[in-house]
Amino acid sequence: MVVAFNVTGGGQGGWAVLRVSGELDLVTSPVLRQRVHDVVAEGHHSLVLDLSDVFFCDSSGVGVLISSRRLMSSCQGRLRLILPARGAEDGSHVNRVLGALGVRRLFDVHPDVDSAVREGADPLSA
Repeated sequence: MVVAFNVTGGGQGGWAVLRVSGELDLVTSPVLRQRVHDVVAEGHHSLVLDLSDVFFCDSSGVGVLISSRRLMSSCQGRLRLILPARGAEDGSHVNRVLGALGVRRLFDVHPDVDSAVREGADPLSA
């Protein structure tokens, strides 16, 4: 079975938004890394990564998220993640992976794009 990986871009307010779907793994993570770099090269320093439709994330995917955070920080930018909480059993896979690795606290996480792009919105607790 072939699982489609897709990254689509857009904007909302002053934020660039990348919507990611599929598996974020060794094969697909370079695609996301390049898209994040492209967004910064285009002059955007406020980025939302919507990971709502990512159903698998391995260590290379986590590495891309951490390097994206580092990149945005280096250009005095902002990175926010969308990791919806659907419940303990069926919550975001990425959220569980980040929590298990102890790096969830590094990210500004929101339940949806509207919350992420709203100034003064409180992120979800780690």
